Amino acid sequence: MKRLRGRTTGPRTPLALAIPALLAIAFLMLPLLGILVRTEWGELGAHLTAEGTTQALKLSLVVSFWALGISLLLGVPLAWLLARVDFPGKAVVRSLVLLPMVLPPTVGGVALLLAFGRRGLLGPWLEDAFGITLPFHTSGAVIAAAFVAMPFLVISLEGALGGLRPRYEETAASLGASPVRVFCTVTLPMVAPGLIAGAALTWARALGEFGATITFAGNLPGTTQTLPLQVYLLLQDSPEAATSVSLLLLAIAMAVLVALRGRWMSAPGGRGRGRRPAGGLPDEAVAFGGGAESGGGQPGFGSGGGPGPGLAYGLGLPEAVADEPSPPSTERWSLHAEVSGFNQLTLDAEPGTTIAVVGPNGAGKTTLLRALLSLTPRAHAELRLGDTDVTGLPPHRRHVAWVPQDGALFPHMSALANTAYGPRALRVPRAEARRRAQEWLDRLGVGHLAHRRPAQISGGQAQRVALARALAARPRLLLLDEPLAALDQTTRAHVRHTLRTHLDTFGGVCLIVTHDPVEAVSLADRVLVLDQGLALQDEPPAEVTRHPRSPWVARMLGRNAWPGTAGPEGLVLPGGGTLVTAEPLPPGTEALAIIAPEAVSVHRDKPTGSPRNVWPGTIREITTSGSRLRLLITSPQAPDLVAEITPQAAAELGLTDGTSVWTSVKATEATVVPT
Repeated sequence: MKRLRGRTTGPRTPLALAIPALLAIAFLMLPLLGILVRTEWGELGAHLTAEGTTQALKLSLVVSFWALGISLLLGVPLAWLLARVDFPGKAVVRSLVLLPMVLPPTVGGVALLLAFGRRGLLGPWLEDAFGITLPFHTSGAVIAAAFVAMPFLVISLEGALGGLRPRYEETAASLGASPVRVFCTVTLPMVAPGLIAGAALTWARALGEFGATITFAGNLPGTTQTLPLQVYLLLQDSPEAATSVSLLLLAIAMAVLVALRGRWMSAPGGRGRGRRPAGGLPDEAVAFGGGAESGGGQPGFGSGGGPGPGLAYGLGLPEAVADEPSPPSTERWSLHAEVSGFNQLTLDAEPGTTIAVVGPNGAGKTTLLRALLSLTPRAHAELRLGDTDVTGLPPHRRHVAWVPQDGALFPHMSALANTAYGPRALRVPRAEARRRAQEWLDRLGVGHLAHRRPAQISGGQAQRVALARALAARPRLLLLDEPLAALDQTTRAHVRHTLRTHLDTFGGVCLIVTHDPVEAVSLADRVLVLDQGLALQDEPPAEVTRHPRSPWVARMLGRNAWPGTAGPEGLVLPGGGTLVTAEPLPPGTEALAIIAPEAVSVHRDKPTGSPRNVWPGTIREITTSGSRLRLLITSPQAPDLVAEITPQAAAELGLTDGTSVWTSVKATEATVVPT
């Protein structure tokens, strides 16, 4: 098949597609060219300034702007309803919205007569009760134009709302903003391009309405005779003048479309996507796990409430007021929550308690947070904060602040305005709200970015602003969904220390979803382990470290975790074989064996002597962990095993990927925990 060559590099356009496309362009352009060619340019000014034309133009502008106002008043809430609420008959309502776009305009006019005419369904009542007569009146022309044009606004705005993630609105609600305030301060500004595009299309369509207007409102000069109706009359008496007026309408329509430049098809925030931040620090790397900050040692949960070993708070941290403690809270709020649905657990915590929520992906961590905010149908929470039962309250009245994983900063607001949003929603005076917001931004080391918008700062800086925004709202329950994940190592330590300082005086309860054991040890008093919505463990960090009951937690701590069933000599593994242990559990007990990587010995030949657990295997991967090497060893006789040795030992044994080895574990080195 022959193809057309374009001037730009890339796939060439198939000739079989290019020719019909060019014919379509010609088909659309020829009528427009006909107007341009047939226009008498010398008489254009006279035609457009004729009394009938100017009168019709003024009336058209009045009618179109009134129609736009009605469309905004009624269409914006309707678009929000279609985009945000699921209700019976939603598909029927959307079809009703689209109907005027496909209905013949004259049929629409007849329908309006039968509804609002003097013998229509509502016409007699409107005339008797209010003295309003719509047919053959300017108000009738407005109603006809609004009926035909409103769908353009609704469809355009619904598409924009559909592309806006609800997380922005949910976060605003968690900061104390009522639904109306959220709609006016967050939703509408973020979908402004779609709203403006829909409004422009609605106005242009109302300006050019003909069929429904002449059928319902008639063609009365000075009353209902709009510009399209004037064109219709001029075609009979003065075709040249009709062409000139048609050119005016064409120019207005093209100006609207050129001004929009396809914005009615853009998603909210689309113009900012893919752009590099305009200022601030480079994007900070995501640093999961604690090994990088613990000097290469094994990550683990400590005794809770204090920094774990190896935390480097002094490694070049920015100077700020982060070490200044927050004013002690005079109010105290305990937590009692009974969660049902996808999550099944009961939470009780005293004021000032911080709980780290950990578990594998899909365990129900984020669902738990959303249930506490009443934002998900997957789980329901009976929630009491202090002496107040907030179960029946909407999110904005619960005093529960939420920081989602991506921060969900409002892109149309500066960092300062974002941070002051919560206090302002709680009716704090503007000056006090901005002072409090600046104070928190300074504490988290981003005060110098107060007047920048989210698109102008890095991901790590945005995460700190989101954290400051939640803290500035002074919540009773603080929910943090991986709040430090986007920060680099040094900044993470600084922000963690600042957060710990605040939590020491926090009068409520804080739940932190994290995959980082260092965050748990430095921030949390308790660790809640979730798996498939169930609580496997809720204990101090030190106890979770010593006796993890979840394979995922054990692996997060860098340990080997083998599930099995207790037998006479040890743990019977699912794939066959037995792990001999020093302290066997009662036979039949479901248990988890925990083996530290440094407790695994690696040999080139089968070892002899005291080890009672010996398996052959093959090295599949070698990685660096601080100053040591971690080996992933697979075996047909045992589950995958991770061993940790020194580089010198690896060199002496000549270990590389694919090397056959023997592994051994002493019975005393395997800790078995009932699950």
